[in-house]
Amino acid sequence: MTTPCIICVAITGSLPRKADNPAVPVTVTEQVESTQAAFEAGATICHAHVRNDDETPSSDSDKFAALKEGLEKHCPGMIIQMSTGGRSGAGQTRGGMLPLRPDMASLSVGSNNFPTRVYENPPDLVDWLASEMLAHDVKPEIEAFDLSHILRAKAMYDAGQIKDLPYVQFVMGVKNAMPADREVFDFYIKTVKRLFGEDAPWCAAGIGAQQAVLNDWAISSGGHARTGLEDNIRLDRDTLAPSNAALVARTVAICEKYERPVATWQQARQMLGLRGV
Repeated sequence: MTTPCIICVAITGSLPRKADNPAVPVTVTEQVESTQAAFEAGATICHAHVRNDDETPSSDSDKFAALKEGLEKHCPGMIIQMSTGGRSGAGQTRGGMLPLRPDMASLSVGSNNFPTRVYENPPDLVDWLASEMLAHDVKPEIEAFDLSHILRAKAMYDAGQIKDLPYVQFVMGVKNAMPADREVFDFYIKTVKRLFGEDAPWCAAGIGAQQAVLNDWAISSGGHARTGLEDNIRLDRDTLAPSNAALVARTVAICEKYERPVATWQQARQMLGLRGV
């Protein structure tokens, strides 16, 4: 298989703390340093959250601005993808960083259950986030926690709410949401190709122990892969991941197993239709 694989590293997220794994980068400086090592290991997308000093999640646009500046300096060419996820804020505060014009931003187009709460993405907020991404030339990554989310992305694309061919990411393994089910995974791929074309790019993310499983499924099936400490803090049951770069290196090894080249940042930008640097 010769299609290069784009590796996304989700560096921090909203939940893991240093008490869970000391390698979790919290401050902007730590995040830049961790991302630089992951970039050098083969990641070409940085999926970014920011945190307050007490490690709680934040939507502070100033923190996002500082992170973006640091990443552009130390990881030139890397695709910066900012999170508009609901753990970091409520309502339109979730999109407060979009005027910074990152290359990409996550967009959850529907609601679903999480381990202890409902992940709320009401239609009016989804429409507003999509309009902000259009206004600021930010490409959305559709985070699909459910089959209906892929179909909703198609409706938004047809309506012009999503400008370019959607980049859909299957998220599997969240408790109370979609488990890592191979038949469902294969049907997700079939659905994306039916709705958006055989060559439509897609990605997959697995949570916790399912991270390596989804990396393997995605890479072997011609898709792209997400890894990183946001989704999983371990290399195995008994070993904490020493860094984001270590998780990227494991993903690179899976690419080698299936003879998939790892995409350079130039290739990743071209495949996703992103502006140059």
